Amino acid sequence: MEKIELKVEGMTCGGCVKSVQNALQAHDGVNEARADLDAKQVTIAFDPAVIQRAGLVQAIEDAGFDVPA
Repeated sequence: MEKIELKVEGMTCGGCVKSVQNALQAHDGVNEARADLDAKQVTIAFDPAVIQRAGLVQAIEDAGFDVPA
């Protein structure tokens, strides 16, 4: 299991936090996702053999948020 922190732009409320977390947790290989509205980031525990960073970023972007490079 690996952990990664990603900056997330566009989160403005608790609903956004839930959307980001739900989008990530819907994917196989994601064990935990905790978004922090104040820090504008999400911490993800995931299995790199199942999902890679690019897949995590895509899940966030598909939910309507941006992950800066």
